Amino acid sequence: MRIPALVLAGAALTLGLTACGSGSSSEGTSGGSAGAGGGVKIGMSISTLNNPYFVQLRDGAEAEAKKLGATLTVTDAQNDASQQVNQVQNFTSQSMKAIIINPVDSDAAAPAVKVAERSSIPVLAVDRGVNNAEVAQTVASDNVAGGRLAAQELAKQISEKGKVVVLQGVAGTSASRDRGQGFTEGIKAYPGIEVVARQPADFDRTKGLDVMTNLLQSNPDIAGVFAENDEMALGAIKALGDKAGKAVKVVGFDGTPDGLKAIEAGTLAGSVAQQPQLLGQQAVQNAVKAANGEKLQAKLDVPVKIATKDNVSEFTTS
Repeated sequence: MRIPALVLAGAALTLGLTACGSGSSSEGTSGGSAGAGGGVKIGMSISTLNNPYFVQLRDGAEAEAKKLGATLTVTDAQNDASQQVNQVQNFTSQSMKAIIINPVDSDAAAPAVKVAERSSIPVLAVDRGVNNAEVAQTVASDNVAGGRLAAQELAKQISEKGKVVVLQGVAGTSASRDRGQGFTEGIKAYPGIEVVARQPADFDRTKGLDVMTNLLQSNPDIAGVFAENDEMALGAIKALGDKAGKAVKVVGFDGTPDGLKAIEAGTLAGSVAQQPQLLGQQAVQNAVKAANGEKLQAKLDVPVKIATKDNVSEFTTS
C-alpha cells in the first residue's frame, strides 16, 4: 500500500486546499496553559460527514481537542475506503502524534494502520474497529449488546409474533456485523418471530427507502423492521407510509436527532441510542494520552440505551 512521495505530497496539498469542502480542522489551546494536549497534533479520518451521527462525533472530537489544547485535523473519507487509506497515510507522512480512524471498511483500513504503526504513531479506532491490524484502542459502543436491545424492543412492539426484515449497514464494517449479530442472537428468544429478509442499505436513508420499497413487494405482510442505523430506519418509514408506527413497527440504531424526532412523532418505535459526541470526546482524550506515551486499554465501551416514546425526553434534552 505504499504510495510514492510525490503522490503523497500532492494528496496532502489537495486535502489542505479542500478542507472546507471535505473535512475540517480544529486548533485550540486551553486558557492559561497549553493543557494536556498542548503541542499534540492529531489526524482524524471519518468515514463520512454526510451523516448526522458522524457530524456529532466530529463535533465532540473538536470540542475535546480545543479543551485540551491539541491540534485536530479532520478529513472526510466520503465512504471511500481507498480515499481513507490515503488520508491516514498522509497523516503518517505529516508526523501526526496520533491518528484516529472511523473506518469506512474495517478490513481495508488495516494496511494504512500498519504503516502508522511502523512509524510509531498510535492509531485509535472510533465507532468501528479495524481488522487484522493492531490499534492503541477501539472506542466504540457495545454494538452486539445494542443489537440484542433492538431485538427485545422490536419483539415487544409486535407482541412477540410476526414477520420482520433487517436493513443491514455497510458490508465489512464492524458496526454492521456486530449489530446484526446481536439482533440475531436476541431474536432467537422469540420463536413466534420470523426474519424473512436481510438486505444491505449501506447506512443510507435513500437506500433504506429503495430497499424497503422492494422488500415490501415480496413481503407485504411484515410486522416489523430492524434497521442497523436511524438513517436507514427513516428511509424505511418513508417507504412504509401510513403503516409506519401502526401496522409495522420500526426500530433503528444510533439515537440521532432525526431519529428521536421520529420517535416523538410515533413513526419510529425505538432506537438504540449511542452517544456520538462522547465517542468523539473520548477518542481525542485517549489519543492525547497515547501520544504522550500512556498505555491504553484495548477497548473502551460507551454505554447504549434504548430510546422509546416513554423515555425520549432523556435523549432530547441537553
